[in-house]
Order: sequence, then C-alpha cells, then structure tokens
Amino acid sequence: MKKLILFIALGAFVASCGGKKEEKKDGFEVSRAKKEDKKAQTSEGVPVDLDNDGVGPIKGFEFPKDIDTDMAARGETKFNSICVACHMIDQRMIGPAVKGVYERRSPAWVMNMILNPDDMLKEDPIAKALLKEYNNAIMLNQNLTEEEARDVAEYLRTL
Repeated sequence: MKKLILFIALGAFVASCGGKKEEKKDGFEVSRAKKEDKKAQTSEGVPVDLDNDGVGPIKGFEFPKDIDTDMAARGETKFNSICVACHMIDQRMIGPAVKGVYERRSPAWVMNMILNPDDMLKEDPIAKALLKEYNNAIMLNQNLTEEEARDVAEYLRTL
C-alpha cells in the first residue's frame, strides 16, 4: 500500500512539472541595462540649469575655447582613480552619467560639486534634487585641490 501511494505521489509530481507551454509575445523585449540619454536626463526630475554656479569657491567660471590636453589627461587619471566608483561615462550608476554634463550644469557648478559636495548637498537646489533622484547616495568629499578639480572638469569636456 505504501508503494502504491508513493507511486501515485511521484506520478502526480512528474505530471505537474511537465507539459507547461511558455507563451511568447512578439515584439516585446526587456533590457535590464539602464542607459542615460538626453531625454532620460531631462525627464528624471532634475532641472537643467546652466546659470547656477553652486555653493563653493568657484564663481562665474567659463572654459577657454580650446581643450588643454595635458590638463585633460591629468583629469582622466584622477577620474579613473576616484570617480569611477560611482560614475560611468554613458550610464547611470550610483551617480549620474558624466557625458554631456556641461549641457546640464555650468562648469563652476561641476567644480563646486567636486570641491564642496557637503555644502552643495545642503544648500544647492540642483544637488538636493540629484540626491533625491539617486536614492540619497551622497557624493563624498574627495578633498581635491582646485587644480585637481579643474583637471577633472577639463577631462569631462572631452567626453
């Protein structure tokens, strides 16, 4: 009798596991990678503001016409050593993608965010909006000098 019950239970288990058909819908695909493009950047709830210099030592800064390649090379080295932990070039990560940052923020704002993230997150409306958008992941102060921040800013121009 025990063998018969075991045989029936095993048969029921096998029957319940097989025979399912997967329904496949044409034209629908899910992509797990989240890439930022211009449309996503402006629709994420953080306004574009090229007039805001932010909070910090840099005021009214404008880039010269030509890119300083030596400065950009130093900035790339610095970016790759500390910034890539949270920022990617083309994709949203812990922090925003950095490609095209100067289409959304002024150079002074970017350098002040690099130099003074603590006060920026407390006082600047754009930094506050980004903090909220990125799940309260704060940007840590890397204690860069103004020269190092300027190097990173120059590198970001090349992207």
